[in-house]
Amino acid sequence: MITSAILAAGTVGALPASSDGSGFEPPSMDDFFPAPFAFQGTPFELNRVMMVRLIMACALVLVFAIGAARARVVPGRFQSALELVLDFVRKNVAEEILGPDFGRRYAPVLTTIFLGVLFLNISGVIPGLQIASTGVVGMPLIFAIVSYIAFFYAGVRANGIGRYLKGSLAPRGVPGFLYPLIVPIEFLSTFILRPLTLTVRLMANMISGHLLLALCFVATNALFVYASASLKALGAITLAAGVAFIVFEAFVAALQAYIFTLLTAVYIDSSVRMH
Repeated sequence: MITSAILAAGTVGALPASSDGSGFEPPSMDDFFPAPFAFQGTPFELNRVMMVRLIMACALVLVFAIGAARARVVPGRFQSALELVLDFVRKNVAEEILGPDFGRRYAPVLTTIFLGVLFLNISGVIPGLQIASTGVVGMPLIFAIVSYIAFFYAGVRANGIGRYLKGSLAPRGVPGFLYPLIVPIEFLSTFILRPLTLTVRLMANMISGHLLLALCFVATNALFVYASASLKALGAITLAAGVAFIVFEAFVAALQAYIFTLLTAVYIDSSVRMH
């Protein structure tokens, strides 16, 4: 029963049927809130989005477990590709923004964020999965909280709790009589809006990408199967657009992972170097 439910869940949102017989029903936000197929009514309730998250988390662990097990002094292609990704985050994000010392210290958390966001994003273009599990607020919020903890911890460790809070909420050079105005603004900007904007930016990009892809392929299905002969040629156009959007969405998935990681590094840098 669970196996059949999983197979059914994998097709939800891929090609919805139209109630008017036209074969076309545009994608909606319902794609991101599918019905549960296992453990209903328990804290471990599973739906299609949760299933995709688990699959991609296992894939991430498996990829690097295989890479670690096959690690050699002279790397092969697979090991070289993994090392390329790790070096990219360490050198082009961590050390580039934070410098050599702080970069090496915070490279592990930045790498974890980058790979986690990337794998959960890229599921949106994998056949059979076809949805970015970062399109639901839960995972973007968790990554944003990790980012929040990282830059808060970095600031406290480098400056002490008192100096960090003072430097964050009351910048140097601001006249004392402006503190009642500046402190609430800085608190809102640093400790509320940073994680909120990280969450919304990632989620919104993944939602829009999924809806565009689904729209192209649902339209292709409707045109090829249900449209009149004079309109079937338009299906080739929507199919080509869908393929192009797959490539574009893969690029966006990597770009959003990079931006999320880069902003986390910038926030850590602003925390450890109080001005």
